[in-house]
Amino acid sequence: MEVWKAAVLGVVQGLTEFLPVSSSGHLLLFERILGADTEGADLFLGVMLHAGTLLAALVALGPRILFLLRSDRRRVLLLLAATIPAGVVGIFLGDIVDDVFFGGEWLWAAFLATALLLLLSARRTGRGGMLRPLNAKSALAVGGAQALAVIPGLSRSGTTFAAGVLCGMPRAEAAEFSLLLGIPVVAGAVLAECCKAAAGAVNMSAVSWQCLAAGGLCAAITGFVSLRLTLRAAASGKVYLFAFYLIALSAALLAFRFFSF
Repeated sequence: MEVWKAAVLGVVQGLTEFLPVSSSGHLLLFERILGADTEGADLFLGVMLHAGTLLAALVALGPRILFLLRSDRRRVLLLLAATIPAGVVGIFLGDIVDDVFFGGEWLWAAFLATALLLLLSARRTGRGGMLRPLNAKSALAVGGAQALAVIPGLSRSGTTFAAGVLCGMPRAEAAEFSLLLGIPVVAGAVLAECCKAAAGAVNMSAVSWQCLAAGGLCAAITGFVSLRLTLRAAASGKVYLFAFYLIALSAALLAFRFFSF
């Protein structure tokens, strides 16, 4: 793979990781658009690009993480509990998900599902009703939504944000919890892929360290920007606008699947 292609994929990863549009789904699309040949290391490259956005999240949310560790151990425990569903799915169903969904045939459906969840959450806030602070029940519901987001095209940030809002959490709190929840899951995925690479279980011949460095740096820079945009969109109640982009993208993919142009 050329370094410039890895850099483009890093930009795509950074822009789409925190915005509710699915970074894994967009990476699949752009790998095919660019003709990026990873010789079977697609998942490894994707996870390494996630390392860049993980760095962005740690930098942007570092002060908040330190505050929670010092002053709100209950929320930290709820975050850890909410990571369990995604960990279980990743360990026991990860290979099945890769076989079924990483071909990209179902991206249109996953994008559409994300859009519908965003619209449902917007309807929930629009109708008003009693807001509920984070509790064990809502934390596990958000964690379950994150587990479903192992499917490419089903946005992790979008599904977890929507789940939090549908459980009654205020938009800003749901967005923050969603972003914090991604940190241990992504860190675990990065560690697992590094262990596989060290054991020789991943073919890395097509992905040089220069590609990983360029992609990771671009993902970190653009990820920092998109994280800020996501928090701002959640606070202003405009997250639902991304649903219309996803609906248009889903329709385009479905059209290209069944018609030749």
